[in-house]
Amino acid sequence: MKTREEALGYGLSFPDTYQEAPFHDPNWQLIRVKGSKKAFLWTYERDGNICLNVKVNPEWRDFWRQAYDAVIPGYHQNKEHWNTIILDGTIPEKDVKRMIAESYDLVTDSPTKRIYEAVKKIPKGKVATYGLIAKLAGNEKMSRAVGNALHKNPDPEHIPCFRVVNAKGELPGNFAFGEGVQERLLRQEGIEVAQGKVDLKRYLWDGKQ
Repeated sequence: MKTREEALGYGLSFPDTYQEAPFHDPNWQLIRVKGSKKAFLWTYERDGNICLNVKVNPEWRDFWRQAYDAVIPGYHQNKEHWNTIILDGTIPEKDVKRMIAESYDLVTDSPTKRIYEAVKKIPKGKVATYGLIAKLAGNEKMSRAVGNALHKNPDPEHIPCFRVVNAKGELPGNFAFGEGVQERLLRQEGIEVAQGKVDLKRYLWDGKQ
């Protein structure tokens, strides 16, 4: 990857992204995330090369800088959280793409996203508690946030929130998709439901892959 067009095209391949030139200067072209409007990819020409600014996890920041001379502290940005990639042809395309993808993941990260990702991991025929999902999402104290997120589930086909029950194995009475729906979906997966409750000793997922 050596051109701005390639970098912008890859940035736009991620969900809910758009391109913008916010400084009335065509040299600066950004890719932002819809909704938050946060930029995860900055492109510009400097010293004859196309450069990319990407957000970086501080744990990986120095790794990339040490791995490639063409990765330097973020130009005109917080150098603790941003790196600049100089597209001089010395960095393998797969690593350029990886750094852009990591930047996208960092910018789009949110508790709700982590909750949905945790719920997706619950195996068929198992259930998880709100507390377990909260823990897997990074904060075991946000069980209520789990309930709120699942009530607003934007993609029930791929985010199986019906597999989430309370700490006693009880099905919430206000399940997002109507009365009786959660019980029916659980039964379809072979999970017994008795008096609105699941036997956690039999069906509780341990949170492991």
